[in-house]
Amino acid sequence: MTTIALGPLTTATSSVRRADTRQPATRLRLTARGRAVLTAVAALPAVLVILGAIWGGGAALASLEPAAPAGTFETVTVSSGDSLWSIAEEIAPDADPRDVVSDIARLNGLTGSVVSAGQRLAIPAVYSQ
Repeated sequence: MTTIALGPLTTATSSVRRADTRQPATRLRLTARGRAVLTAVAALPAVLVILGAIWGGGAALASLEPAAPAGTFETVTVSSGDSLWSIAEEIAPDADPRDVVSDIARLNGLTGSVVSAGQRLAIPAVYSQ
């Protein structure tokens, strides 16, 4: 048989912790080693960028292609409206303009075909005669 007792709460329920009694949050403490590791991790991207700039910065100073000997080229000043193609057709009307543009770009170290007015370009001596 089952017995139900009605009355005040017993002391067994008083061991349940109330929600409003919170323990204070603990503060994060970093040891000397923890600070050193945190500093190293934070500085790593900056160190990698600096090393990359130092390591790759010298590539712009040198080229594997031999320099053109003196007297093997003439210079021309780009006029307004000129392009490498129009200069190539003007200096070598009998040659393929694609080859002339390629030679001019290689001699002047151009990566594209854009030239600006007033720019001085070296023309291979083969085409200037």
